[in-house]
Parts: sequence; C-alpha cells; structure tokens
Amino acid sequence: MELLVIEDGGFRNFLPLTWTRPVYDLKCGISSLLGKILTAYGLDHCGLGCRDYLAELVAEQHPGYTVNRVDGDEALIINGRALFDRQLASIIPLSGPDCLYTCGENVVAARLSGANLAGMDWKTPIEIGSFPAVGTEEVQAEVISWPWELIHHNADQISADFAQIDRAGTIKGAVSPGAFLEAPDNLYIAEGARIAPGVVLDASEGPVYIAENVKVMPQATITGPAYIGPQSLIKIGAKIYEGTSIGEVCKVGGEVEKSIIHSYCNKQHNGFLGNAYLGKWINIGAGTNNSDMKNNYGIVRVNLGHEIIDTGSIFVGTIIGDHTKTGVHTMLNTGAVVGVGCNLFGAGFSPKFISSFVWGGPGGFSEYRLDKFFQVARRVMERRQKELGAVEEAVLRHIFDQTGADRGRMMDT
Repeated sequence: MELLVIEDGGFRNFLPLTWTRPVYDLKCGISSLLGKILTAYGLDHCGLGCRDYLAELVAEQHPGYTVNRVDGDEALIINGRALFDRQLASIIPLSGPDCLYTCGENVVAARLSGANLAGMDWKTPIEIGSFPAVGTEEVQAEVISWPWELIHHNADQISADFAQIDRAGTIKGAVSPGAFLEAPDNLYIAEGARIAPGVVLDASEGPVYIAENVKVMPQATITGPAYIGPQSLIKIGAKIYEGTSIGEVCKVGGEVEKSIIHSYCNKQHNGFLGNAYLGKWINIGAGTNNSDMKNNYGIVRVNLGHEIIDTGSIFVGTIIGDHTKTGVHTMLNTGAVVGVGCNLFGAGFSPKFISSFVWGGPGGFSEYRLDKFFQVARRVMERRQKELGAVEEAVLRHIFDQTGADRGRMMDT
C-alpha cells in the first residue's frame, strides 16, 4: 500500500504562503504538516501530489519521493491540510477496503485501488467530487482551513511534536554556568548548540527545543512551548514568547510571540512580531512592528485579495510570502497579508492586502521589476551558501505572471 500526500482546493486559502510550496510543506509546531503524517504512520518518505508548476521544485526539495504519480495499484491518499497524529492514523489505517474518509465538507483521506485509483489526476488539486463512488466514513479530524489556524495550533503542536520526539531532559550542547534553565526536564538542547551567559530558557509551561548548532546570545529569554531550528541565531536580549517556532538558519531578535518563522529569515532587530507566519528568505527591517489585535478588541477580518474573511479571533498578526523585505520602521496592520517578493517601506500603516512583487508603501506602490527582484534574491541566497536555481526561478516567474491582475488593482488605487 502506497501513501500519497496531496493538495485539495483549500490551498488557495493559504496564499501567498502556498504560491511557493504545497500546503503540506507549511510548518506547525516542530515539523511540517507532511512530517506529522509521516510520523503518524511510521514512515520516512511517501508519494506527493501537487500543482503542476510546483512539481519540479517539490521533487528537488524532497529527493527520493515520487511526485504526481502512484506506482502501485493501491494507495492511501492523505489531504495535506489534515493535522495528523497516531490516533488519527489508527482510525485511517494503511490497508483495508476502498473508502473515502471525510470530516464535514473536507476529504481527510481516501483508500483506493485498481480502477478507482487509475483514473485520478494528482496534478490538479482534488475536490470531494474528484473521487470515485466508494464507501464513505465520517471521522473526527482537524483540517486546517486558514493560515492563522496554523498559528493558533502552534503551541499545542510544539508540545505534541516534542512528546513524539521523546528527548525531554537531554542537554548535549554547551550551556554557560551563567544561563538559567527553568524546568530542565522539559528542555532539549542539541549537539553543537551554545547557550550564553544570562540566557533564560523557561520550560515551566511548555517544552523548549533548541536544535543543532543554534546560538542563543546573552540575556535572551525563550519561554515554552518554543522551537528554535538548526543553525539559527537568537540575538542579545531577544524575547521569544510561548507558541513560537523558528525554522532553520534564521536570525531573530526583538520581541516575538506566537509566531511561525519558516526558515532562512532575518528579524534581527527590535520590533514586535506576533501571531504571524513568515515564509522563507524574508528580512524584517529594524523597528518593523506588526499589530496582532485591534484597539477595540474586535474580531479580526483578513483581506486575502479575492475575499475578506472573518477569522473569529481577536488575535491575528501578519502573513508574509517568501522573498519579501521590510524597511526600517515599517508598520503592518492587524491581519495584514503581504505577497511574495515585495519590498515595503515608508511611514504609516501599509494596506491590509499587498499583492506579490510590488515595491513601496503607504505613499503608493509600483511593480517590482523582475530583473531587479532576482538580482536581490540571488545576493541574499548566496549569503547563506544557497543558489537560486532554474527550477525555483521558473516558479517565481509563474507567480509573477499569475499575480499581475492583483498588482494592477493595487497600483490603480
């Protein structure tokens, strides 16, 4: 029985984050949604289904995985938006008769074989009507529908992932005698990590996971649940509050609360980031702040460009797509959505929806010339010994083309 993790049409609700990745590569807790599925089934790889323009990039980023095909004649297909654990995997086992597992209007999984499997197209996001007529079973599952739900689940998912990894109380890195470790039995400090004098790691209300080769500089405070990914740097005096996940090769300072920073991001300076999700290759300028609550304590509404959504929450920060930069003292509004490849600057609050590949701020926007964008992106990636390859460049060019209408509407206002 082959396991295949796919996208459904719900990926659209996660734009701009899902312009550059399948929805199952989004992170929540310590791992990605895909990582949780693999852990739940005790596997180290599987097949992947994604939009056609992402297929080559997904294959590059997941070597050894099959993409947009099933080699056998039976498979368990998992919706990549489902928040999986071992209990859900036991309800939806790998083997058994053909069956469609649903939770309300969402497909959670489908087990298909023979002719039922042969007719499926994995290059196009599936819908409930994409599946053949097989038996249906309703299950209780958490299917993430909006990016802010990843943020709201993040603290609990850090704790759940930490329990699965089962490394509590293990300290392999170098911890200064001048550091303070609260509830050390709820800490993990990996090999190569360095914890400087004056650092406070407080795991009394949730685990703190410090990955390989992390450096935490003096006077920084990290309160759990929190995750700091490999080779990341936590700057002097940083305040990292509960519910925060910081991916690999990031530099983070200032104040961060209940946020997910995917990877390869810089937020080195003072400024507040709260209830936010940052993609990859983002630079947050000194003094940049985002609001994550309205002054009237009202429910936050988020403008996704094509639709305005009532989040049902009073705490929603900012969602920022890959390769975006903010200038000094940029102000991001409550529930702001910022696209891929933007360069933001200027005094005052930026709009609540900013299309991909624009340059400017409250004073007005212009299109970010693609040649200039690639020049900056290559320079940024080279600083981390990474290369902007032809496949990733093609994906970014596709996004530029697909978001032209949104840019036009922004520049007309």
